[in-house]
Amino acid sequence: MHNTLIKGIVFDLDNTLLDFMKMKEFAVKAAVKGMIEAGLKVDEEQSYIDIIAIYEEFGWENQKVFDVFMEKSIGRVDNKFLAAGVVAYRRAREANLMAYPNVNRTMMALAKKGIKMAVVSDAPSREAWMRIYYLNLYHFFDAVITYDDSGERKPSKIPFQMALNALGLQPDESIMVGDWPERDVVGARQIGMRTAFARYGDTFGTQHSGADWDINDIYELVEILNELNDSA
Repeated sequence: MHNTLIKGIVFDLDNTLLDFMKMKEFAVKAAVKGMIEAGLKVDEEQSYIDIIAIYEEFGWENQKVFDVFMEKSIGRVDNKFLAAGVVAYRRAREANLMAYPNVNRTMMALAKKGIKMAVVSDAPSREAWMRIYYLNLYHFFDAVITYDDSGERKPSKIPFQMALNALGLQPDESIMVGDWPERDVVGARQIGMRTAFARYGDTFGTQHSGADWDINDIYELVEILNELNDSA
């Protein structure tokens, strides 16, 4: 019984290719400092905690977080403080938006083998593309499927199916890689994709991912692929 050759890999974006939470942490801390330097009278540590709580409530992509934070802390939005916060946030975000170790090396190795690659992300399309361009990874991907493209969040099978359609692949010819088992692993398995859990990006302390492989470094994908395709 021969295995099917793996011809494509589909990646989640945040906390799989790039360290989203670390970037957020640096950016929010910088924003708080910026607002305080501009004259906002708030406690630095408490403000960081408050802003992260607002993100958790309203979503990590929410653009009005600092407005909400100011309403809560001083009862109004002061545009001087807002500008200071947003500019500091953006500068820190750009400085700290980094791919995980070995991402570039892995992509190059996969591209050399002729493996097709796609991204499936719940992030908004514009944000996803911005991050992919910042990281200089855009030329590796044949397709980028975001919530704006599919209208469905993972674990819906629709975005995974759209990615495979774009790559021209069957589910058993592909592997899905992601950091969130309930979304990435569950969604991909529904349509028969094999799955790899990005343990290095896990922010939940997952014990049992339910994936075919748990990887601690993204480069392990190259080794997995060699093993599977050599035996196929």
